[in-house]
Amino acid sequence: MIKSVPPAFLFIFGALLIPFFKGKLKPWYLLAVPVIAFVDLLSMQTGTNWVYPFLNYELIFAKVDRLSIVVGYIFILIGFLAILYSIHVRENGQQIAAFLYVGSSLGVIFAGDYFSLFAFWEIMAMSGVFLIWYRREKESLDAGFRYLLMHLLGGGALLIGILIHAFSKGSISVGPLEEGWAFWFILIGFGLNTAFIPLHTWLPDGYPEGTVTGSVFLSVYTTKTGVYVLARCFPGVDFVAYMGGVMAIYGVVFALLQNDTRRLLSYHIVSQVGYMVAGVGTGIALGVNGGIAHVFNHILYKSLLFMCMGSVLAMAGKRKLTELGGLARKMPLTCLTCLVASLSISGVPPFNGFVSKGMVISAAAEVRKPILELLLTLASVGTFLSFTKLCYFTFFAKNETIQAEEPPWNMQLAMGVTAFLCILYGVYPQALFNLLPGQPVSYHPYTASHVVGVLQLFLWGGVLFMLLRQVFAPHEGTVLDLDYFYRMCCRGIAWLASAVMNKFRQDIQTYFSRTVGNLTRLSRNPMVLLERLSGYPGLEATGISDTKRHHGWSRDQIYNENRYRKSMGLGVLIAILMLFIYGLIYVLQSRLG
Repeated sequence: MIKSVPPAFLFIFGALLIPFFKGKLKPWYLLAVPVIAFVDLLSMQTGTNWVYPFLNYELIFAKVDRLSIVVGYIFILIGFLAILYSIHVRENGQQIAAFLYVGSSLGVIFAGDYFSLFAFWEIMAMSGVFLIWYRREKESLDAGFRYLLMHLLGGGALLIGILIHAFSKGSISVGPLEEGWAFWFILIGFGLNTAFIPLHTWLPDGYPEGTVTGSVFLSVYTTKTGVYVLARCFPGVDFVAYMGGVMAIYGVVFALLQNDTRRLLSYHIVSQVGYMVAGVGTGIALGVNGGIAHVFNHILYKSLLFMCMGSVLAMAGKRKLTELGGLARKMPLTCLTCLVASLSISGVPPFNGFVSKGMVISAAAEVRKPILELLLTLASVGTFLSFTKLCYFTFFAKNETIQAEEPPWNMQLAMGVTAFLCILYGVYPQALFNLLPGQPVSYHPYTASHVVGVLQLFLWGGVLFMLLRQVFAPHEGTVLDLDYFYRMCCRGIAWLASAVMNKFRQDIQTYFSRTVGNLTRLSRNPMVLLERLSGYPGLEATGISDTKRHHGWSRDQIYNENRYRKSMGLGVLIAILMLFIYGLIYVLQSRLG
């Protein structure tokens, strides 16, 4: 007997009821949905539920195990806090999009087959783009279209891989894949959502252009569902492990170059997801647990960072570091919570990022991948430098002209609770270890050597920042990413289609149009052919003046079909009469003979 409902359905159907709630009742309804979903999740039992036959396969909407449970917990928890942060938003459309986005992400997490996973995957892409478009600016509309096109590309690759897998294996159950065409197509589809390099550009392009509240949701779900399905289908793949290392260092380098605060945070999503991907790629229990633990922790501090920078944008009206500064006194709570999130993402003890990041780096060392370990360690230093830059130039740099105040109470409350959780899971990591799929977790983060080594690393990073502060200072300008080459390729394709292929089409069309026109005139009066062969311009004589000018023919020489057209009525009548007379004579002769 089924005692619970897949949490995805609660959010998706809950989204449809949002327009019916008005006034003071509406905020309570919005907060009630994630609470009900969390209680429902607590009652879910391990195994497969909500199974329905489809063709020769089975659709599974509730595959419940420790991996889906721990990701489901954090998805619903941060969904509640993000809704609390955005409770003041009055647009039903934006709230519906957020609920569909959260619900479809949960649908992916609990999907036990590739078909239902793909359906939720596409709902997630379609609903997420509205959180960008609702900002209603040209940059947001453009970024939203690029976001959508990239995800449609990834969805197409994923669907091709699923179909190949279904026909070749006769199964659509979600699980580890054998190398082949399906393996690579599905990996590309998952990799785009996970922001693999070079498929990552939709993320730093789209997330900064979302609404203040929409970007909080966006920072959580899409990339983390990607990490989840990688853990399901591609654990222990070396390509995945090293891709994680490349993502970690690539994201940090581009984050350090940014002036836009939310673009800086977006590049750090790429970097931090790299740690999760690397952990999954190692394939060992410590690495996979570390990757999932980093999913949990990252969702907390990254959503908190987007809350803080969203509050700065909403209250100060600015998001560039060159325009900010001096906000520590005007927005003290926002400053404090941003510092907590910055220390968490940097991996400073005793904050939560220190625990999960240490697990992933230790796993890389355990599987003897020194290059991967080096990349992840360097990325940690770069992260610390990047967030030292963010906090200093946003809150502590001198700026006497800026005007701002703390955001509304709901935004402050959401930031405060999220900051508390960042500290809680750092001080007491066992609370997180108890949820992880690989039990028991034999990792002890607070060893003397680990703590001292990390603190020394960050101490030297801090000294480096102070000595080279002018180098790290934000500057105006555009930093080109790989999307520049995408756009150049697209422009080349557009030129090839319009200037080359379209011209070729026009030439063919013109040739056949002339041929068909000539045949039409020839069938209308076959005498044209004889006159053409006899030396008259015939078929070219569509205009007397043009023909005279080009060929030198006189008006009498030029063919004109009206000139030779005679009345045919009398001739036909005579022919019929003669035929009748001939027939009559023939009949009489046969009778008399």
